Amino acid sequence: MIPEKEEWIKALINRHGAELQNKFLSATVAVCGLGGLGSNIVTALARAGVGKLILIDFDRVDITNLHRQQYKAGQIGMYKTEALSENIKEISPYTEVETHTVKIDESNANKLLKSADIICEAFDKPEYKAMLVNFVLEFMPDKYIVSASGMAGIASANSIHTRKLSKRFYLCGDEVSDVSESTALLSSRVMLCAAHQAHTVLRILANEFEA
Repeated sequence: MIPEKEEWIKALINRHGAELQNKFLSATVAVCGLGGLGSNIVTALARAGVGKLILIDFDRVDITNLHRQQYKAGQIGMYKTEALSENIKEISPYTEVETHTVKIDESNANKLLKSADIICEAFDKPEYKAMLVNFVLEFMPDKYIVSASGMAGIASANSIHTRKLSKRFYLCGDEVSDVSESTALLSSRVMLCAAHQAHTVLRILANEFEA
């Protein structure tokens, strides 16, 4: 049975406190790329009670995604935006979800991201990462962007970290391992990096900033 909205919010407040939870509920976060990083970021933010999530990806769920991404075998072939939206509604039924099944680039980024308070970059390819980060820093300087670099391989979990590169730009990962060059993409390590990104978002919303 799905709980009533008041009951759902009360449960979150009991865990996080009213002041912090209200900050989460009033926030809008965009996640660009819904693979190993993005699908885990979205899931963590939904569980925290972030009020609105903007999901952006043009790809479909593939069997090779299932070992590290938040999808189910029965969702193979679905667009990731649709599949993840479906999953979020089961986890957090009162989170508002906006989906865009498109490839984000310089021509549509402003339109897709303008309502977001914080933007998460969650792409695999370095050129897409650079495009989004550079666009946000240059053309949307009032936005926070949380990006990732390095989560491949079986190196120590302790090498995953978060750095504040500028007032509104955060980078999570080991900053060494390249997804495109690695044969090992392990769910545990990808999820660690995604958790850093999601936690950074929550800290920003709480007005807790890295030094």
